[in-house]
Amino acid sequence: MLYVTKKWTSNLEIGTDWIREVDGRFTPMQLTALKQAAEWPFEDYDVLYAWAYSRGEASKVLQFLDELESSSLEECLLRTGPFFHSLTPEECTRIKNGYTPLLRIWYEHYFRHVEHTLLPLLIEDASEKKMLESKMDMVPLIEYASGGIVIEDIPELETIVLLPTVHNRPINTYCFYKNLMLVQYPVDVPSDNEEEPPTVLLRLTQALSDPTRLRLLRFVAIEPKTLWEMQAELNLSREMLMHHLLSLRVAGLLRVHLRGEGTERYSIRPDGASELQMFLESYIRI
Repeated sequence: MLYVTKKWTSNLEIGTDWIREVDGRFTPMQLTALKQAAEWPFEDYDVLYAWAYSRGEASKVLQFLDELESSSLEECLLRTGPFFHSLTPEECTRIKNGYTPLLRIWYEHYFRHVEHTLLPLLIEDASEKKMLESKMDMVPLIEYASGGIVIEDIPELETIVLLPTVHNRPINTYCFYKNLMLVQYPVDVPSDNEEEPPTVLLRLTQALSDPTRLRLLRFVAIEPKTLWEMQAELNLSREMLMHHLLSLRVAGLLRVHLRGEGTERYSIRPDGASELQMFLESYIRI
């Protein structure tokens, strides 16, 4: 998804160099095939996530793709039923037939070469969150895992799935289905060089280096605010406000409060300030 859509690239730790490096793994024909998906609806990925989740227990990548390729249209529609209020047979056919060969190319030329490095990180982190499930309530656990997503009043929500990811670090994302919410949260990759500042510390200091972002944190410190309220108070365009919000969110300094009907409000995340002091003191050895 990140490679094809180039979404959030400027905010991702992997950056544009990763895009260029991966480009070199494919033939011109394969590049053309992969990049055609950039014109397809972004919501297609929600369908792919739903199909993967509906399998139940984890499987090998190629096993999943083999099953998807051999599934009939009726079987695919049946699997999407619990997640979507409406998905037409035409949409289902296009996603199934369009993405399956592209995912095979992606796996063969990229993912299988990094799988052995990334999967242990994801499995270890997922195991930690699974262990915490018995010790923490749902809302604090989700906020902890995602670095600031707070679930408030969403009456129809029955299931929340936490999905650890590496490539989209430090961004967390979420998507809603009928009665289910999928939260993708980033897992940090350990640094080999202890002399370099940790990425968490760099995110925090960079986010706090802008006066506008400091004023924004001050404004949301007392109670959660909507986007409209922040725009009016700070006299910012929506585009610039979203830029600042993303910087603060990826640094773990903001909470986003999710309510029914897609309502979002933002507040300061007190743990973020504590983490700044902790990582700073640890790095400079106070």
